[in-house]
Amino acid sequence: MRKAKMVAAAAGVVLLVAGCGSEGGSGKNKGGGSSASSSGSTTGGAEAGGGESPTAAAVEKEIESAATAAGFVRDSSGEDIPAGLKECMVSWTPDAQKAADPKKSYETTVTTLTGGGWTQGQKTEQAGSTVQTLNKGGWSLKASNHGAAGLAMVMFIGTDNSSKCEALFKADLEKNKKQ
Repeated sequence: MRKAKMVAAAAGVVLLVAGCGSEGGSGKNKGGGSSASSSGSTTGGAEAGGGESPTAAAVEKEIESAATAAGFVRDSSGEDIPAGLKECMVSWTPDAQKAADPKKSYETTVTTLTGGGWTQGQKTEQAGSTVQTLNKGGWSLKASNHGAAGLAMVMFIGTDNSSKCEALFKADLEKNKKQ
């Protein structure tokens, strides 16, 4: 349960730094284009990033392949996604300390993902952190690199923006508010 709360908190930090996928984020919008958001009305389906919407397992496999090819090793503590959200959310966190150059590995991972059909959305850079939104099918992926002041933390958090998953995210939020 503690890991689930850590993943949720990390996702919240990523979304906060990224401006929740909106064009009005607090950083510099360098990616152009728009990104799918999990708030408000979403189209789900293929409109967000082109092509068929992949499954959570396919998204995780794409991240894993790109990140390990770039020199990352998955953090052995792993991420614990709540059971009801496993088809709607993917979290892949490398042990950035084990990478020879975490920033270069992050950039290579993002480049590999965009070469594999993910489209770039908003990019926010602020105080040594970079958060790049990537979209594919009905999925949005926040690829984040935090490397200021000796800190090396990289995260890849994907969410399915379908109305079904949006309802599940809202229900999970309400459930956690009561705890």
